[in-house]
Amino acid sequence: MRYADREDAGNQLAAAIVRVLSGPAVVLGIPRGGVVVAVPVAKALGAPLDVVVPRKVGAPFNPELGLGAVAPGVRVLDERLIARLGVSTEYLEGEIARQEAEIARRTAAYRGDRPAVELEGRTAVIVDDGVATGGTALAAARWARAQRAPTVVFGAPVGPPETAARLGAACDAVVLLQTPYGFSAVGEWYDRFDQVSDDEVRAALAGAA
Repeated sequence: MRYADREDAGNQLAAAIVRVLSGPAVVLGIPRGGVVVAVPVAKALGAPLDVVVPRKVGAPFNPELGLGAVAPGVRVLDERLIARLGVSTEYLEGEIARQEAEIARRTAAYRGDRPAVELEGRTAVIVDDGVATGGTALAAARWARAQRAPTVVFGAPVGPPETAARLGAACDAVVLLQTPYGFSAVGEWYDRFDQVSDDEVRAALAGAA
């Protein structure tokens, strides 16, 4: 099953999440594409929409290879990979600092002058447009725990089964509509998978507010 676009995927994901959730919630979209998917989820739950901005920590000479991920105040690192590649502490700390600065910049740009939505006492529903290794999703989940969300749910339209299992260890529930074996890329499951701009993210958050 393919999705027409992120809105279609969000509507289908919303129907699945509504069935497993009760009580007050906050929906947290992972920018950029995850925010577009999160809009129908927030509407279906009657919940506020906010962002959580995790960032991948890229390897030296190959930024697409993730050494882990960070979210505000949270680090999730693959220590075995770091050791195998011989990544220096100097490089690692510098890369983390760069990603943390980008997190702060993007969070401010997306929220504007709106305060963060309080998570304490509410279920945190983290939404992305798809998940591959799950590193950034895991960092987002741990960040939500640190904000005292008593329950953390992760939802996405598609992701590999091994990632579903990995996230299940950190979340109270994981809702992946499809968990295909041989998964290669999120975009392959969408008819339309255009790049989402910062302006679209801001518009989605402002509309939800």
